[in-house]
Amino acid sequence: MKSLLPRAMRLLAQRDYSEQEMRRKLAAHSPFDGFSKDRYAEKTPISEESINQVIEYCHQHNWLNDADYARRFIISRSNKGYGPQRIQSELQQKGINRDEIRHAMSECEVDWYLKAREVAVRRFGYELPTDWKEKSKVQRYLAYRGFMQDEIQSVFTDSE
Repeated sequence: MKSLLPRAMRLLAQRDYSEQEMRRKLAAHSPFDGFSKDRYAEKTPISEESINQVIEYCHQHNWLNDADYARRFIISRSNKGYGPQRIQSELQQKGINRDEIRHAMSECEVDWYLKAREVAVRRFGYELPTDWKEKSKVQRYLAYRGFMQDEIQSVFTDSE
C-alpha cells in the first residue's frame, strides 16, 4: 500500500477516475523490488488487498466517488456535444452501474433537445438542410454523437 497510495493521489490530482478505472490503474502499477539492479527484472505483484485498502482510503476521504464522477462526466460530455446514449455507454464502460447513471442523468437536468439543436447548428450552420439527402447527413451525425431519435427529429420540427 505504501507505493499505491501516492500513485492513486497523483492520478486523482490529474483528473477524476471511476472506481473501476482506478482499480485498473493501480493493478497495472507494479513497482520493482528495489534490490535488483535491473529495474525490469523481478517486480513484486500487487495484492488485491492492497488495492482494496487504497480504494477504501480514497472513498473515506471522498476522493473517489462514482456518483459525483458520473455527474461531472455527463456535464462535461454534454458540453462537448455528445448525447445521452453515447454518454451512458461511455459511463458503463468506465464501470458505473446503470442505477447511478440514471440517477446522475436525472440530476444533471440537461435539455437534450436544445443540445441536439446546438450541435446540429454548430456543425451544419443555422439554416439546416431540407432536402432528404442532406437531412439524412445531419440525422446520422446526431445519431453518431449519441442523441436519441426524438431529439434528432425535434431539430427539424423546431426549425420548420
